[in-house]
Amino acid sequence: MFDILIRGGFLLDGTGAPGRAADVGISGDTIAAVGELSGASARVVLEPEAHASGVGRRPPPAAPHVCPGFIDAHSHSDAYLLIEPASPSKLYQGITTEVIGNCGASAAPIASPAGLPSDWAAHAYPRPWRGFAEYRARLEEARPAVNVVALVGHNTLRRNVIGPHVRPAADGEVESMRRLLAESLEAGARGFTTGLIYVPGMAAARAELVALAGEAGRRGGVYASHMRSEGDRLLESIEETIAVGREAGARVQISHLKTAGPANWGKIDAALDLIRAARADWPVAADRYPYTSGATELDVLLPAWAGEGGREATLARLADPALRARLRGELGEGRTPDYWEGVTIGSTYAPQSAAFRGMTVRAAAEAQGLDPAEVVLRLCAADRLRTGAFFAGMSAANMERILAEPWVMIGTDASLRAPAGPLSRDYPHPRAYGTVPRFVRLAMDRGIVALPEAVRKMTSLPAAQFALPDRGRIEPGMKADVVVFDPARIRDTATYADPHRLAEGIEHVIVNGVLTLTEGRLTGSRAGRLL
Repeated sequence: MFDILIRGGFLLDGTGAPGRAADVGISGDTIAAVGELSGASARVVLEPEAHASGVGRRPPPAAPHVCPGFIDAHSHSDAYLLIEPASPSKLYQGITTEVIGNCGASAAPIASPAGLPSDWAAHAYPRPWRGFAEYRARLEEARPAVNVVALVGHNTLRRNVIGPHVRPAADGEVESMRRLLAESLEAGARGFTTGLIYVPGMAAARAELVALAGEAGRRGGVYASHMRSEGDRLLESIEETIAVGREAGARVQISHLKTAGPANWGKIDAALDLIRAARADWPVAADRYPYTSGATELDVLLPAWAGEGGREATLARLADPALRARLRGELGEGRTPDYWEGVTIGSTYAPQSAAFRGMTVRAAAEAQGLDPAEVVLRLCAADRLRTGAFFAGMSAANMERILAEPWVMIGTDASLRAPAGPLSRDYPHPRAYGTVPRFVRLAMDRGIVALPEAVRKMTSLPAAQFALPDRGRIEPGMKADVVVFDPARIRDTATYADPHRLAEGIEHVIVNGVLTLTEGRLTGSRAGRLL
């Protein structure tokens, strides 16, 4: 007798092979059998076609699809998993594993809570932590509903050792960071990430990156990078990222690959060719979300000198009339009204900022009779550098070409959210709720890849990149992370105007053999693990 039997579905096994009609039997946390299991019994029998849209039994290609649990290859849920371990925004997309610690920012190790990125630091947590081992203990206490692959961020390491200073690291400082990283890897982290457009990591020399990525490489870990540039110096940044991985002996993951800004859209062929060539003799892959606007904090627009010394020092500069005038001038240089039309205000924190959520900076400036640069400075000051923003400027055609590459996996580039509670009060990018179903619809409706390939890009491909040999495929002996979705109903509903909206069409989600979502509702059971 199985614990769970999924009967009558259309199986997409995660390998990219064509789908087929097959039943799936689960015993404990493991897939025990796949095939024709009509005579088998189970404690729980799921016959998804009985609850799917349409009347009566449907032929296999139209029946609910059964596939491995989706792996979010680029997530930022590190701290939020401790607040909302049910992870609804991810589970309703069929995500069963999140890869966290990206873009150089991880929840551990930290010298103090003040070392957390501003959006994480804005929340209260049940218990404190410092090192990665303590963070792991807090995560296990929270009992997340999803599995977690944890990476360690470069900017997090730098703040521990150097503080918020924007300068190259001395040899002794690099060694201190390397030791912190080694301790984290020994405690269960799986790799090292950089965010080279952010303070303070933007000042890092290549030798520093190689030394740290090398620590991950020696332990079989991955090097993932939000590169120094995704626009004007895109090609140089790709070359640097690959070179760092080679010298460090680490697999390379290029974070949210894009060609940012219309002036750089024409670099798509050269960018893809660089990566294809490197893949001939080195493991290089990338991730991407299916949207043409990115998201980060608005203060990323401030020049590097403004960030020296950390948040309080930056806020002091914003309050200094002479330095504020200099900042306003530098923000305006080379930026046309059209540029500001492409920057939308997201999460805000000060009462006076709330009215501008969802407005472009240009519209907010016109509404107040101000210069756009002045609007940016006012928001940054009022929100204490926590203002979120969406940045347009990506090509839809290039996005589809990137998503179609066989080595590009799918990542939300978002922390988990919830429609209610403490994680419902901000204004996130819709990718937090909609990435997976949006990509599935692109595959089914636009044909950018075949659906079995779309599933592979969210299952066995990231499982291989992040060294998860027992995840990402449906076959006997694999861990039972399984998703059932209705191909007729799956869709994203979150928008830039209304982002806190759950995806639709995911019928059942099983994590480590535990039914976590069924018939579109959370069960309350949580069985995720740190992998």
